[in-house]
Amino acid sequence: MRYQMKQSFWTGREFTIKDENDLPAFKVVGQFFSWGHKLRMYDAREREVAYIEQKLLTLKPRFEIYREGRRFAEVVKEWSWFDKSFTLDVPGPNDYAIEGSFWSHEYTFTRKGRRVAEVSKRFWSWSDTYGIDVAPGEDDVAILATCVVIDLVCHEGDGD
Repeated sequence: MRYQMKQSFWTGREFTIKDENDLPAFKVVGQFFSWGHKLRMYDAREREVAYIEQKLLTLKPRFEIYREGRRFAEVVKEWSWFDKSFTLDVPGPNDYAIEGSFWSHEYTFTRKGRRVAEVSKRFWSWSDTYGIDVAPGEDDVAILATCVVIDLVCHEGDGD
């Protein structure tokens, strides 16, 4: 499935996600006046499908993703001397490694050595919009929520 994500220029804490037919698929809305980022992700029918919360007082940027009130996954920005990467830690041995150029919105998700999602801004270089291709059978909500987290971590203050 191909998605198109756009961050609201005015608020900086709201994301609109459209499907490949340019129809609204998801919306992510951030809470104002909170310690750390707290966002709710809604589907096209306005049902909450995920809640994203930044963990404070940690050495590495960390965000937890909740579904139906339960912690489902954690997104962590990994540190190394030369490369920057993120990990989407999900239950079991199915973690996602995320690598690429995050500031340019050109990165990939891999799981067990297989590319499962690709993020690219190449077709929307003139705006705050970028594309996300998710392989069939993958967890679209977890991948899209992670893209929101990466955008928040790497572009903090761009739209605020």
